[in-house]
Amino acid sequence: MTETRRVRAGRRTVTVSRPEKVLFPEDGITKADLAEYYRAVAPRMLPHLRGRPLTLERHPGGIGDRGFFQKDAPDHFPDWVGRAEMPKGGGTVTYVLAEDAATLVLLADQGAVTLHRWLSKVDRPHHPDRLVFDLDPSGEGFGPVRDAARWLRDLLDGLELPSLLMTTGSRGLHVLVPLDRKAPYDDVRAFAADVAGVLAARHPDLLTTEVRKKAREGRLYLDVQRDAYGQTAVAPYTVRARAGAPVAAPLAWDDLDDRALDARARCLADVDLLLKEDPWSPAPRGRSLRAAADRLRRTGPRARP
Repeated sequence: MTETRRVRAGRRTVTVSRPEKVLFPEDGITKADLAEYYRAVAPRMLPHLRGRPLTLERHPGGIGDRGFFQKDAPDHFPDWVGRAEMPKGGGTVTYVLAEDAATLVLLADQGAVTLHRWLSKVDRPHHPDRLVFDLDPSGEGFGPVRDAARWLRDLLDGLELPSLLMTTGSRGLHVLVPLDRKAPYDDVRAFAADVAGVLAARHPDLLTTEVRKKAREGRLYLDVQRDAYGQTAVAPYTVRARAGAPVAAPLAWDDLDDRALDARARCLADVDLLLKEDPWSPAPRGRSLRAAADRLRRTGPRARP
């Protein structure tokens, strides 16, 4: 087995140790494959990461091992890796920032398969520029997820808020709303909860805002728990630690018409497809929630005809 491999990423060269180490045993995907994927998608991925604290989901022994989540930047990381010290209850945490392609390759070398990002940036950590709805199905069928995404988009359109769609690489979809960073997390989360409540009231047999799984009774869960300081959501283009190496992939809304679409429809092997088009371009500008909240109060729940 080759001991090291040098990977050129932007202006830097990163040494990947044990590049032939298999991280995805069912697929034969190696550490070198993971590093090359992140090097290739860096131009698309980095705009969604720069300035955001990251939590690393590491599987240095491969995804067959339990792995672990890491918030603190390791002391042995080189000086050129971005860091941000962020306050938490009773202290601080120094997070990694992915500012360049070399950092993504370095993280792959550390077995950081999945990157989870904050919804705010370090310059305004208490004011997110993204709101996320996590559409979490109770069963295996993907039809309810597609339906929920369409209903949510229609509601957001009525509130004059742009929305972006993304597979999670796990079970459901994420619907994201770009924000202008004026509202603090508490207000953003309250608004998201209100939107979810209105949507669930319109489709009470199919959707729920119940946090407790036993209370969901087979309905899709509209999860807004990530919309809070210090919480994270899977980053666009990140790989998930599952067989097949599925990717959290940005989608166009028309992709919902594809009956084969599911949460793991894109994978590491689809890198050329992921780079062919950017479904989130041109990026919508961040919007204020104040006018949208007023519209939501006037709209309220309406039963479907």
